[in-house]
This record gives sequence, C-alpha cells and structure tokens, in this order.
Amino acid sequence: MSATDQFETAVIEDTSLVAFYRDMNTLERRTFWACAAGWALDGMDFMIYPLVIGTIITMWKVDAAYAGLAGTVTLLSSAIGGWLGGYIADRVGRVRTLQFTILWFSFFSLVCAIVQNFDQLLIARAVLGLGFGGEWAAGAVLMGEAIRPQYRGRAVGSVQSGWAVGWGLAVLAQAVLYSNFPPETAWRWMFVIGALPALLVFYLRRYVSEPEMAVAARAKQAQAGDQPSIWEIFSGPFLTTTVLASLMATGCQGGYYAITFWVPRFLTTERKLSIVSSTGYLSALIIGSFAGYLVGAWLADRIGRRNLFLIFSVGAIAVVLLYTQLTLPNEALWVLGFPLGFFASGYFSGVGAFLTELYPTRLRGSGQGFCYNFGRGIGALFPFMVGALSNSTSLANAIAIFAVAAYAVFFLAAFALPETRGRVLQAEN
Repeated sequence: MSATDQFETAVIEDTSLVAFYRDMNTLERRTFWACAAGWALDGMDFMIYPLVIGTIITMWKVDAAYAGLAGTVTLLSSAIGGWLGGYIADRVGRVRTLQFTILWFSFFSLVCAIVQNFDQLLIARAVLGLGFGGEWAAGAVLMGEAIRPQYRGRAVGSVQSGWAVGWGLAVLAQAVLYSNFPPETAWRWMFVIGALPALLVFYLRRYVSEPEMAVAARAKQAQAGDQPSIWEIFSGPFLTTTVLASLMATGCQGGYYAITFWVPRFLTTERKLSIVSSTGYLSALIIGSFAGYLVGAWLADRIGRRNLFLIFSVGAIAVVLLYTQLTLPNEALWVLGFPLGFFASGYFSGVGAFLTELYPTRLRGSGQGFCYNFGRGIGALFPFMVGALSNSTSLANAIAIFAVAAYAVFFLAAFALPETRGRVLQAEN
C-alpha cells in the first residue's frame, strides 16, 4: 500500500477559476487573504536581494559567485527552517507557527538594512532564511486544509500568484528608491521595506483560525500519546513519496531560482540596460508570472497536478533556450519576458496542493515542509553555481545550463508521482 491509498477523491464539478471564492465562507476567505498577503510579502522580501545584488557587487567589490552565495545561503537555511517549521506546525498549530515565522524574517530583513559589510549581510540573510522557509510550510498547509478538495488547486494556486505581486512590489520599490536615492542608500531602504510582513501578524491573530482537522488530529495524538516523529516521513510507505516529491521540488525550484535570481543581472550586464530601464523588462516577466500562476491554478483542478507540471516544465525549457541562446534585439527579449515568466512560475500553483495531498494530517506539515524545502535547499545551490559558471562562460549560458537540467528533473519526478487532484483530507489520517 502506498502512502496515499487512504484518501478519498471528491468530484470536481465547477472548474471555473473563481468558483472556489464564490463558495467560500467568511473564515475561509479570511484565511485565503491572509495567506495570499503573506506569500506576496514573502516574495517581495526574497526578491529584494536579487534586485540589489548589482549594487552590492559594485559597492563592496564582491565576486559574482560570492554574491550569489548570499542567495544560496538564504535558501539553504530556509530549507532547514521549512522542515522545522512544518514539524512545529504539526505539534503546536499552523496559525501560531505562521505568526512566529513572519515576525522572524521581518526582523532580520531590518538587520540586513544596517549591516556594514558583505560577511554581515551573508549571516543576516542566512538567519532570515529560517523564518522564510517556515512561513511557507505553515501557510501552505493552512491553506490546503482550510479549502475543500474540489477547490484546493485553484485556491492554493491563487495564493501562489501573490508571489508575483510581491515581486512586482519589489521592482516598483527599486524603481522609486533608486530614482530618488543614491545606490549606496537605496539598497538599505529596500531591506527596510522587506520588514513590512510583520504587520500581517495583527490580522492573523484576530481573524484566522486553526483548521478543525488539524486541531482534531493533534487532540487525538495527545490523548493517545502518539506524537509523530520528525523522521516518520522516511519510513514505510512514505519513503518513496518523500524521495520523489523532494526531487520534484528540487527541479521546479532550481529552475526558477536559476532564472529569476540572475535575469536582473543578465539584463544590466550582457544586455547593457540600466537598473531603471530594466524595470520594463522585469515587468513583462512579472506579468507573465502572475498570469502563469492564475492559469496554473485553474489547470491544477482542470487537468490535474501532474499534467500541469509536465506541460509547464517542457514549456519552461523551450522559452529559457529562446531567451538566453538566440541573438535577439532587446525589444524581442522584452516580448519573451511574458512567456518566460508564465512557464517558469505557473507550475508552482499546483505544488502546494499536491504536497498537501500526498501526506496524512498527522505528518502533513513535516512531509510538505521537508519536501518543498529540501528542493529549496538544493535549488539554492543554483544561484551560486550559475554565478560560478558565469566566470568561465556567459551568464546567459550559465542560466540556460542549470535551468534546463532542473526542469528535466522536475519533469521526470512529476511523471513518477501519482495524481492527487480532488483528494479528501480527513482529521483521522
């Protein structure tokens, strides 16, 4: 028996994108908006560093590979934070864990704004990453459990689109701050803005409740004295699921980070655009990303999670090669930004719901938190490796090599995993 045979499947009758929202009750809608805002601010916070990396390299005379290491360290520590955050969410609750992790990475974003050298920034980003990873683990499980199975793909996927909104806010902040302050000051204000997620905690404390199935599962475990082990996801029928899901998460995130972390630098160096003039190109990428999230959310319930992953991984490989390997005028590159953002981001809409549906309630935080953040940790190596390889070849080639390899792993792992669309989550599982 596999780890997922115990789930029932709900019939998905209404496949329109907004059906889930029309049918939500008040508590579900509050949870939806809280998680969407959290993910948007999370995306804004993460994307700040790639946007200021050029300033950091110039100001502190940092090698490109070493500068990329700060992004890698953030993601590596977020992998640890995500696994621990998921485990803690299984023990003390999704909402409480979400509040703590948001406060954590907001505080350390402020710390990033006052560092005096790159080594200090590296440490601050590493500590920030612990909360960054834990926030996703707790928030994704919270959304997955709060939404009914027939709407879960669209609801969780729509929340995922908040990342593009956060990315857009970061780019907008960059354009405003770099137009009004010298670079040596503007980058610090970027990190100050990264502390804004802390305000979301007030909303969470007042309006968002713990999912009933999670409360029931913890009560049952406490009564029986049967608390799940942090290692249980590697035992029995869960081992194969954990290995394949971790590989899938590695591929989808490695490809994404290889592209989004270095494209701003690619535009300003190999394409000779200024920071401000590159904003339009990044805007096309972000708009495509936002559209990809929404379409991916719809497709996750319409054609299934696996088919979404397979189609978008192939599409991402094709567009990455066009964007980086063809000699095109900048105008054509601007047009290609939309499909690049679309295919390099849209599949994430199915990932949260998919991982939620792979594990029973008692292990959901641990399993989902580990798999996604293991992928984030290994994918974290990609910004560093792209930066290192760019010292011996063009940045465009380095991006293409690692992105294509990552999406190939994503495709193969997704193909080996079962379809989970419509699975019913129950407290006793």
